[in-house]
Amino acid sequence: MAESVAIALWVLIGLAFGGFIAVLIERKGMRRIQGKFEDEARGVLEEAHNKAADVRRAAELAGRNEAEELREEWASEAQERQTQLEKIRLRTEERGEILERKLEVLDQRQDRLDERREVFEKERETLESNQVEFAKQEQDLTTRLEELAGLSREDARLELVSQVQDEARADAAQHVREARERARRSADREAKKIISQAIEKLSADHSSETAVSVVILPSDDMKGRIIGREGRNIRSFEEATGVDVVVDDTPEAVILSCFNPVRREVARVAMDRLVGDGRIHPGRIEEVVEKANAEVQKTMSESAEEVLYELGIHDLHPNLVEVLGVLRFRTSYGQNQLSHAREVANIAANMAAELSLDTQLVKRMGLLHDIGKGLTHQQEGSHVEIGFELCKRCGEKDAVLNAIRAHHGEEPARYPETFLVTAADAISGARPGARRASFEQYVQRLEKLEEIAGSYDGVEKVYAIQAGREIRIMVTPNEISDEEMAELSEKTARRIENELQYPGQIKVVVIRETRTIDFAR
Repeated sequence: MAESVAIALWVLIGLAFGGFIAVLIERKGMRRIQGKFEDEARGVLEEAHNKAADVRRAAELAGRNEAEELREEWASEAQERQTQLEKIRLRTEERGEILERKLEVLDQRQDRLDERREVFEKERETLESNQVEFAKQEQDLTTRLEELAGLSREDARLELVSQVQDEARADAAQHVREARERARRSADREAKKIISQAIEKLSADHSSETAVSVVILPSDDMKGRIIGREGRNIRSFEEATGVDVVVDDTPEAVILSCFNPVRREVARVAMDRLVGDGRIHPGRIEEVVEKANAEVQKTMSESAEEVLYELGIHDLHPNLVEVLGVLRFRTSYGQNQLSHAREVANIAANMAAELSLDTQLVKRMGLLHDIGKGLTHQQEGSHVEIGFELCKRCGEKDAVLNAIRAHHGEEPARYPETFLVTAADAISGARPGARRASFEQYVQRLEKLEEIAGSYDGVEKVYAIQAGREIRIMVTPNEISDEEMAELSEKTARRIENELQYPGQIKVVVIRETRTIDFAR
């Protein structure tokens, strides 16, 4: 298009130029020159027309080529789309055939379901009619049975249920008793063997101490020197040691009273030295108490190290060693707690060896299970929680912490070694002579035992024997059967466990005896 405009422009220019030449020629009379320019103008015009024709032909050829390319591209795309549409049509036809087949199958299933529904409806109607007939027959039979038996249906049901319950209760009690006997025979045999072997290997001396200590004097004259002028000596001694000094009518003796066993031991050592030296005055008292305190601390440390060496425990935290030494002068029910801890560790370790468990871990658990008793006079709370927190701060293992809490039932035992520590603690505390109990506690426990056992129906007499370690229950034979005896002993044992605190175990024996007496004359 631009070339055509240029050509036209050149044509116009040529025409204008030719006209201008013609005018000049006419004005000057130069005809020949005018003819020459006209020839040139015609040549230019022809050349312009030729160029314009070439440009037009080239443009037409380019347009035809581009149109041909577009036509071929469109034809290719149309062919591809036609192929895709053909594939889609084929897939659609296939899916349609599949759907038609499925519909045919569904129609066949629906026909079969309709047939079955008709059959079921007929059977249901038949069953309903039969059910009505059977109910009528059952009612007739029930009426006839009630007339023959002389009992109503409800009465007969209750009597049958009662009979079945009695039989089931008797069978259950019999099975429980048989299972308990079998378990007891096998378990007691192995347990007694392991415990007896553990106890056989141990022999320990146990001291019996209370909250007071007695210091023997060479004469009663020494009491005046201990009191001092206006009581200054005894006041200085009590302030330095933290114990109460009781000077009474007891001949040739004074009593030191304090619940802190370490302070009481320091006071005892200091009083022995003052009495032996004879020089008793406030300055001397402070000096002797300081030396006695150092001596007692050394004794506690040596006692703890001796026990650790004996048990083969060498990596105990220093704080635990210090508290363990305090147990040297700590007693519970008259039983020395350091000796008790050592005994529990040894018994539990021997049982662990028989059961192929970790003996070193068991020794550590047994030694530290009552470690809190060394701090109960300084901190508030039970010895279990105090010992648990102390061992936790000192980085003891979870098994040791579990043994501390579990041996008093404050959390369940999570390790097999914990059960051994609990058993060894019971054995050490329950053996004859290990602990002392007051007469009032002893009488109260016996009375509570007899009260629990006599609270059940059918119990005739109750006897607590063997210092309360066995209770025998005499029952009325007409009210308690043989099967119910097992249930009675089970209930009594569980109540004793829940309501009483006692060392060791209590044996519950239920006796049922029937006697028939006659005379031959």
